[in-house]
Formats: sequence, C-alpha cells, structure tokens
Amino acid sequence: MNQNPGAIALVGSGEYSVTMQGLETELLHRAISRGKKNTFVQIPTASSHEGESSRAKWRRLGQEQSDRIGSECIYLPIHEREDAFNQKFVDQVKDAGLIYFSGGDPHRVAEIFTGSPVWDAIVTQWESGTSLAGCSAGAMAFGGTIMGIRKSNHSPGLNLLPNIEVIPHYDKMLGWLPDRVASLITKNTSGSTLIGIDENTALVHTDAWRKYGSGKVHVLRGELKIED
Repeated sequence: MNQNPGAIALVGSGEYSVTMQGLETELLHRAISRGKKNTFVQIPTASSHEGESSRAKWRRLGQEQSDRIGSECIYLPIHEREDAFNQKFVDQVKDAGLIYFSGGDPHRVAEIFTGSPVWDAIVTQWESGTSLAGCSAGAMAFGGTIMGIRKSNHSPGLNLLPNIEVIPHYDKMLGWLPDRVASLITKNTSGSTLIGIDENTALVHTDAWRKYGSGKVHVLRGELKIED
C-alpha cells in the first residue's frame, strides 16, 4: 500500500443509504481536506448488466446521497470493458473526492477494469488522496482474489489489496449460505486474510484499519489489526 494514499472503505452493504451517509460524508471531506474536489463519483459496473431499470435506480440513489452530502455527483456509465478505456471517464475521475463502486457481481468488476486506463486513473487518484469505497461486490473486487461465494471457484480481483478477501453481508450470509460460508473459511487457497463484514458496516483504512457502522467486522482467517 502507498505510504500516504486516500482513505479506502470496504462496505458490507448500504451504499448511498441514509444509514451510511455519515461514512460517505467523512470519506469525501477527508479527501477535500487533501486538495481534492467536492465530487462524488458513482461506478455502477457490478450491476449494470441487470438492465436499464437497475442502472436508473442506482443512479438515482447515488444522486440523492450526493445531494444530501452537498457534493457534485458524477455518474460513470461503465457497463462494458470498452467503457473502461474511454478517455472521457479517465478525465472525470481526476481529483475526485470520493469514488464509489456499488454492489452486484464482483467478478464482472474485475473483468471489466483489470488493466484498463480508467482503473489506472482511479488508483493514481487514490494514491494522491482521493477516497475510494467499494460496497459488497465493490469491496470484494478490490482484493487479490474474489471469493467464489455463489460459484465453485475463486477468480482474480483488482489486486489493490492483494492480501485481503472479503465476504460482505456477513451476518446475512450465515443465514443464507451457512455451509458455503463455512467452507470458504476453512479453505485457504490464496493465503489471504479473510474478512467478513456485516451489513451497514464498513472496514475503513486511513492511518489504520477501523470499523464503522452498527455491525461487526470478523477476521475469519489470517491476521489483521483493527483499531478501536
């Protein structure tokens, strides 16, 4: 990890909600204090394959959150891999205050962004102070590998946090897929630290890892120091 990057938030659920408004405000203001713009960039890629109604819903929710926070909302319609090579989108992430990947399919996020100019630009901005957040699929995609929660296999992630794997919605996953979750905890093919993040909860790194929200962050395998 860069010695002085922006904040990064791995969110279990609740992107663009009133419940998580405080976190998103803090992430944005932290970046503004480091010279970044008051811009809230939405990236809907993880669910963009679900069709226009889904895209419109996420765009509306992000705009509403941005309005509550008092920021400029920038929606990047990156739906297919060629979109991640669009220079216009590269330019739009420059000096952003907060860049946010919302939920859906994490494997899709990695497939579309890996090795792309937009992802390279996002990493560059994060390294210079922009806050970066991923909720559910977004959080999963930031790791070196993506857990095969609904699939039998893992797949490569974006490798921003190469030694971390995330199970989002962890408190709900125990009820939905208890056997699958148990097998993921005991199976260690990557050597990564496995983190379970409850709904409406985030694991946030600034100068250290800290929990934000009403639920818990569970270190299920490996070691990660989380400050109080």
